[in-house]
Amino acid sequence: MATVSGNKLILAISSRALFDLGASHGVYMADGVEAYRQYQIEHEDEILQPGDAFLLVEKLLNLNKRLKQARVEVILVSRNSADTGLRVFNSIQHYGLDISRAAFVGGRSPYPYLAAFGCHLFLSTHAEDVRSALDAGFAAATILSGGARRAASDELRIAFDGDAVLFSDESERVYQSDGLAAFQLSERESAREPLRGGPFKPFLAALNHLQREFPEDSGPIRTALVTARSAPAHERVIRTLREWDIRLDESLFLGGLDKSPFLEAFAADVFFDDQPGHCERAREVVATGHVPHGISNEIKV
Repeated sequence: MATVSGNKLILAISSRALFDLGASHGVYMADGVEAYRQYQIEHEDEILQPGDAFLLVEKLLNLNKRLKQARVEVILVSRNSADTGLRVFNSIQHYGLDISRAAFVGGRSPYPYLAAFGCHLFLSTHAEDVRSALDAGFAAATILSGGARRAASDELRIAFDGDAVLFSDESERVYQSDGLAAFQLSERESAREPLRGGPFKPFLAALNHLQREFPEDSGPIRTALVTARSAPAHERVIRTLREWDIRLDESLFLGGLDKSPFLEAFAADVFFDDQPGHCERAREVVATGHVPHGISNEIKV
């Protein structure tokens, strides 16, 4: 968990989530590490195109300008070596991103350094690294390629699924084992019992703390809960957030409807969900982070 962040919100991001490294990754997959290294050196003066999480990073860093202080920090964490990472830093400088800290770990997973950096969130395209970060107690998601680019806007919009993302998967386990009727009965009986926090609770709390530094009616951050829950299962969610003293700007209880058109209407810069099927549909319209946590991601034997 984050331990040295002070009053900052800290995001760790991989180079492939920040920039489009499709061509060079293709070289790596076809010809191996040394060919990849040589390719990056030969192209290190060529600026990389933005990746799926680029706009999210840009908007987060722009909050520092609005607050006139460094309240958000983005750290590059990469399986590359520093030698091959030079192209990435050249691109960071080209786009004017205020990113100065990095960990290049030469082919190994960078997740052990997340605690040392005090990170609240880790975004990567490497699913194993994301799972390791989640197991270590960090909010983490695998950024999926695809999805429409959001229209240029100064407002940062982040959407979250509920169970197994913001909340624990305790209710989802009831639903998957005993069905909808049992789930609704359980939630009705437990309506005044707060849900336990999921992996993204600390990140949402840090984001909400940052959000409160702006006027409520004109702040540049907007958050939404987009959940398959519906009445009567909504009450426990509302009371849980109240107990946590966390405000969400919008809460959509969809009762099993496809989330994609609602995410598109919300114009999310990123949406976090634990269920692969929901993520596959959402990635067609918004940048999506798969959170491989909870019962929906357990390996069935």
